[in-house]
Parts: sequence; structure tokens; C-alpha cells
Amino acid sequence: MAKVKEVQTVFKIMAPAGAATPGPPLGPALGGNGVNPGQFIQQFNAATQHLKGKVVGCVVTVYKDRSFEFVIKSSPASELLRLAAGIEKGSGQPNSNKVGKVTRKQVEEIAREKMADLNAINIESAMRMIEGSARSMGITVEG
Repeated sequence: MAKVKEVQTVFKIMAPAGAATPGPPLGPALGGNGVNPGQFIQQFNAATQHLKGKVVGCVVTVYKDRSFEFVIKSSPASELLRLAAGIEKGSGQPNSNKVGKVTRKQVEEIAREKMADLNAINIESAMRMIEGSARSMGITVEG
């Protein structure tokens, strides 16, 4: 019978895919949870090389023997919408100050990319979630 490792902690981080560094803010967060930052960064960058340029979420599980596992999640909807609209950041007043536009096709592409991480039954409900995020950022959905 295989020996089961005992989990010490589970935490989430956001990092640039393929370009993470062991410096702040990642290094202290990793070290504080008992993870070797250099070892984690090397494995994380290798696993996310194909997503370079995007910010991705990561769930890190640390075991009592100081070993760890991580699961890469998709980029946040706000990051994907920001890139699709070509804007620097969302609006501080989303109801009155619109900062960008995206098409329904772009919203569908984002919804398909995030479908595994969303609590949605079908692509239509996932698109409505993404459209809600766009509205809260001050981005207009056209089409």
C-alpha cells in the first residue's frame, strides 16, 4: 500500500507565466510557506513557458516533508479582457467611464479558455460571467 503524504498547507499565487523570479513578491510568499523558491520558480517557468506574457494563477500544495505540487490555473478574466480590449487597466468608474470595447467573439474565446475554471454548465453561461466582468471593468461588449 502506498504511503500517503500529509499536507502541511495549500495556498494560491499569481505569477507571470514563464518569467517568474524568486524575488518579491513570490520569493517571500513561497519561503514563508516552506517551499524552496528557486526550485519552485524553475519548475513553474518550465510548466508555463507556452503561456509566456500572461499572468496565471497557481495552487500550491506543500507537504510535511517540504515537497510540493502545483496546479496551473487559467489567467484571470480581468487580465484576458484587458488584453483583448488593448487597455492598460480597468475603469475606476465603470458605470460612467468606459475605457474599452470587446466583441462577442472575443468574449466567447475568453469563456472557452476559462471554461475549466468557471462554475458554468455551458458556454453561454460562461460568456455571461465574462460579460459581467467586462461591465465591472468599464469595458463595453459589442455585438
